[in-house]
Amino acid sequence: MDFEAYKEIKMVNIIKIKISVGMNDKFLKPYEPKETEENIYKLWEKSGLFSPNKTKSDETFSIILPPPNVTGNLHTGHAIMLAIEDIMVRYNRMLSKKTLWVPGTDHAAIATQSKVEKEIYKKEKKNRHDLGREEFLKRVQKFAEESHDTIINQTKKMGASLDWSREAFTLDEKRNFAVKTAFKKMYDAGLIYRGYRIVNWCPKCQSTLSDDEVEHEEQKAKFYTFKYSSDFPIYISTTRPETKLGDTAVAVNPNDERYKKYIGKEFEIKKFADGPDLKIKIIADENIDPEFGTGAVGITPAHSHIDYEIAQKNNLPIIKVIDEHAKTTNEAGTEYAGLKIKEAREKVVEYLKKNGLLEKEEEIKNNLSICYRCNSSIEPLPSQQWFVDVNKKFKLKNSKLKGLKTGQEVSLKEIMKNAVESKQIEIIPDRFEKVYYHWVDNLRDWCISRQIWYGHQIPAWRRTQIGADNKTQIHPVKSSEAGAEQFNRASADKKENIYVGTNPPKDIENWLQDQDTLDTWFSSGLWTFSTLGWPEETPDLKTFHPISVLETGYDILFFWVARMILMSGFLLEDIPFKKVYLHGLVRDEKGRKMSKSLDNAVDPIDAINKYGADALRMAMIVGVGPGNDLVINDEKIKAYKHFANKIWNATRFVLSNTQDFDSHLEAEPPSEISDFDKKCLDELDELKKDVKKDMDNFKFYLAGEKLYHYFWHKFADIIIEESKNNIKSSNPKEKLSTQYMLITILKTCLKLLHPFIPFITEEIWQNIKNKNDKEFLMIENWPANQENKKTRKQ
Repeated sequence: MDFEAYKEIKMVNIIKIKISVGMNDKFLKPYEPKETEENIYKLWEKSGLFSPNKTKSDETFSIILPPPNVTGNLHTGHAIMLAIEDIMVRYNRMLSKKTLWVPGTDHAAIATQSKVEKEIYKKEKKNRHDLGREEFLKRVQKFAEESHDTIINQTKKMGASLDWSREAFTLDEKRNFAVKTAFKKMYDAGLIYRGYRIVNWCPKCQSTLSDDEVEHEEQKAKFYTFKYSSDFPIYISTTRPETKLGDTAVAVNPNDERYKKYIGKEFEIKKFADGPDLKIKIIADENIDPEFGTGAVGITPAHSHIDYEIAQKNNLPIIKVIDEHAKTTNEAGTEYAGLKIKEAREKVVEYLKKNGLLEKEEEIKNNLSICYRCNSSIEPLPSQQWFVDVNKKFKLKNSKLKGLKTGQEVSLKEIMKNAVESKQIEIIPDRFEKVYYHWVDNLRDWCISRQIWYGHQIPAWRRTQIGADNKTQIHPVKSSEAGAEQFNRASADKKENIYVGTNPPKDIENWLQDQDTLDTWFSSGLWTFSTLGWPEETPDLKTFHPISVLETGYDILFFWVARMILMSGFLLEDIPFKKVYLHGLVRDEKGRKMSKSLDNAVDPIDAINKYGADALRMAMIVGVGPGNDLVINDEKIKAYKHFANKIWNATRFVLSNTQDFDSHLEAEPPSEISDFDKKCLDELDELKKDVKKDMDNFKFYLAGEKLYHYFWHKFADIIIEESKNNIKSSNPKEKLSTQYMLITILKTCLKLLHPFIPFITEEIWQNIKNKNDKEFLMIENWPANQENKKTRKQ
């Protein structure tokens, strides 16, 4: 037994002797979160007070829950998100605003499909193709529903006061219609197009990834410096000699004296590395660093994003030498076709050594591009995919964007940058603005098609049969054949042979729908307004959009935040939110990111079962500013369990010594207040001012810390101790003054603490409220200062 528990039991025994009537028996026992939290949440839900419809105020506060993925349980990242957002919501609700917090979950396409595929293979030794699309999607849906129920129950355990009547799912019918509507609008405006461009391809997931979904891992790599042939005048360097089978140029800096004379010349390389014939053109590019390597770069347009862009500017051919299974293609030459990348690399290096073309081989540190889901190496390669054009101009029709007028032509990129530059959207903390601008400035067209089954199927159809008036007849393709490849060859790439719509074409038998699905972030990008009823003009959309705040982790600033600004900017010509509050990552005491693989994760539900949700919430808030990473451990959570006990014990003392206090006197101070009590109440007023200022400025970490120190070290340790003599005074005025002061401070502190620790404060409120108080603490008015109240008399 620890010292705090010992003190609590001792105090309870003393109180039991002193009190026989008038106080709820539960305060004679230690506080038990397990016995309280579930019952309190049920009371809140039954009351209907999570809905904004219960409030008549014209002032609104709205926020949407970043939807957790239906891939399993909540983790600590979700827990800190729920704690911060619930603080915002409860605070604004107590300010009497019409407050809405929309709940929902994300289908998390690749992650969910991958998890289900692994489970099926583990149990049945089958893959999704063995099951077929329809049966596989049934299995995924069942898994998603089970995960959803677990996530919702865990969210409630955190005390999140969400309006469950408005719950959404990124793949439900309403959101699916919103996605199809958005796709069509963007396609019709020329912002969505289908093109053959270089993409990030994951050979293991067998799907494309957006640039943001590619992570980088430092590794040791071999850096080879060589010439294509003995008579080629320039050495180049690379870590991937196998890709040189697809080179079409060598780029040099135009000011590099070593290579000026070669610029514009073309060299033919016969059977490079016993593979294909190469035509290498020497081109000039100012971005080439003369000091790096040899100052010359072999250009492989098919397998490097940078090289692809250089190729586009210089009209270079694109030769694909690596395929979707990470094997070399026929274009790499008959000697290489079908080899794995490692085998092809070894073969090229062996040829270079044998023919005296390799100048040197050195070991360097290199950033390897890997898939954020499966950690496999990413292959940049050209593919026919759907893209969002971020640079194409379109005309604003009804602009609500600051500084951008109706009729003005803008690009999505310009909308994204302007929203933050104009201060129409504020990012908290503001140091992330530079990170945001850097990402927008370097943004390429967004690849939105994914080669998976679970998700929003692309609402595009292609003719499989042109018609009798057209000499070119294309035979219908069986629907069982492979998706994207089948779609590509179903018809020529003419726009009149592609149909995009929210409903299938009428003569559906002559059309084939694209089998690919959309990037999860496409549907998530609509979240602030699709959850409020868009594309319909609903009362919720008119009342609550743009939402007041988007709260999320800084690690998805690009994945999600930027894309919501993009989507809202085009589809609504408005911002999606007024402020962005970014929280940090949760780490262990060694500074490592928490993960299952490191076995260092704190399970939020385990912590709640052990210490209570209030303790976990406080541990995640106090001392952690916006954008800063959080170190969490068992001891920190346990410390705030002791804080909950302190509040419970202080309440017990106040109740046991104010049973004869007339509750009608709470509204106004007694005619005479002692100097000590007046000083205590004045200090309380200063605390209220400080806390409100911090809350309004999103400094929840400071507000929580001030309340913690005030209640424990000021109220419990000093004020209560020094009031013990006065509370027993034979002078009725002196006793009344002290009783009034104690009750006022206790009730005010419960209100101030409620957004942070809602369960224990509501539980106490339900047992100490009087006829003048509201039924629930969660809708009590936020404590106002006393300046306008009757002057306290001494």
